[in-house]
Amino acid sequence: MATKRDYYEVMQLHKGASDKDIKAAYRKLARKYHPDVNPGDTNAEARFKEISEAYQVLSDPQKRAMYDRFGHQAFGRGNGGGQQAWDFGNFDFSQFGRHINVDDLGGMFGSFFGGQQRAANMRQPIDGSDLQYTIDLSFQDVLNGLNTRLMIQHDAVCEHCSGKGAEPGHDLEICPNCQGSGQVRMSSGFINLGIPQTCPQCHGAGRLNSYPCRQCHGQGTQQQTERISVKIPAGAENGSKVRVAGKGNAGRNGGKTGDLYIITRVQNHPIFERRGDNLYCDVPITMSEAVLGARINVPTPFGEASMAIPPGTQSGQTFRLRGKGIPHLKGVGRGDQFVTVKVMTPQNPDTRTMELFREIARLNPKDPRELAFAASQSG
Repeated sequence: MATKRDYYEVMQLHKGASDKDIKAAYRKLARKYHPDVNPGDTNAEARFKEISEAYQVLSDPQKRAMYDRFGHQAFGRGNGGGQQAWDFGNFDFSQFGRHINVDDLGGMFGSFFGGQQRAANMRQPIDGSDLQYTIDLSFQDVLNGLNTRLMIQHDAVCEHCSGKGAEPGHDLEICPNCQGSGQVRMSSGFINLGIPQTCPQCHGAGRLNSYPCRQCHGQGTQQQTERISVKIPAGAENGSKVRVAGKGNAGRNGGKTGDLYIITRVQNHPIFERRGDNLYCDVPITMSEAVLGARINVPTPFGEASMAIPPGTQSGQTFRLRGKGIPHLKGVGRGDQFVTVKVMTPQNPDTRTMELFREIARLNPKDPRELAFAASQSG
């Protein structure tokens, strides 16, 4: 059996090469030796397969660390029926006494190596993750709704390989280390622990990709920038979520694509305060308007509205304008607007104004504080 070349030599790299260097070397060599570029050239095809195998190991931090320590033996089958050899250094097994409890070892090594859960069949469909995008809305956007276009980035199914991860015309190969099971049984020297662990060569997938897609490098997905149309309904508030189906990250192995959630962030208004679907604002009135009554114009989100002030209105009294609030996000209609009047006293009154207020005080001698606190004093 031919001896495998050093993976770094195959990739024309030194052992301390960075991840960026490894990826760049793979792209360069893959383009040079790709079977599509060299049709019928068996030497180029073998070289491409060798490059792909080296890249699968060196591009994976865990596999690379094992390779740097054990070389090709880290992924070999020379330890009895495809079992993986593990180096436990100077670990003292005497603490277990004369008899080693395999169940205890399973718990210990399971926590160290990830346990049998990591050996789950990784060929199962994996759904794509959801994405979130925050959009700022003006007060007017909340009232009228907003139709806009957004530029988003998400993982999409690779068009070149249709999400398979391998070059068109090539399939994934059964892993020779685990025979497609995704698991190997661990042993150390004369001790056969018999504990199933995730195959380090295929990482539990049971398959190897000897011809990674040149577009997505075997991932099956590629990051894509896409412009999409989004409709934000009227009535949205801070933290409202608008779901755009199928615009999240693409799934793998046939898993469904995630969704995109638009999160709204509404700007404050200088006049109106929003509470639910109702609006609140303060409006100043004169003393004569409060005493005599009047009809005044007040601001609303839809322009000015006429509102009656009855005679004897007190400062802080609140009036309601029906249907002048925020549109209901779910359902029809709008909330209301509540107007609180603030009675303003004259500033820097002249002599004549002072005389008139003295006359008003003489005609209205009742102490408002006495009336306000009478009930509490009698109690």
